[in-house]
Amino acid sequence: MSDVLFTSHAKATGGREGHVKSDDGLIDLDLVQPGSKKDSVGSNPEQLFAAGYSACFDGAFNHVARAERKRVETETSVDVSLLKDGDGFKIAAAITVDVKGVSQEEAEDLLEKTHQFCPYSKATRGNIDVDLKVNVIE
Repeated sequence: MSDVLFTSHAKATGGREGHVKSDDGLIDLDLVQPGSKKDSVGSNPEQLFAAGYSACFDGAFNHVARAERKRVETETSVDVSLLKDGDGFKIAAAITVDVKGVSQEEAEDLLEKTHQFCPYSKATRGNIDVDLKVNVIE
């Protein structure tokens, strides 16, 4: 195993209609199965995964751009979907990066390099479908 830089910890109880909390208390959320409780407010595993993936991918995109001496401004959105998979379920992700400071061709090159570099992309490679899209914003 590689050298550990840090470890995050969270604990869940009650599954998809339970609660999740990080050891430092920054994440302390009720979980709600989408569509199951009309009056309930809470998050879900897909939303939490989308938040983590978008933050990681956005940071990775900026890292790759700096390594190539490109000055960019980015906003990364990730949609994580829960899909039916035979008798079970699976997830898929759609990543969209809006970027300023480069051409469409440069943005597409950075997008592919980021997908190879991003730890979340490495963790999910070959396990979930990931759709990548980049928009150059003037």
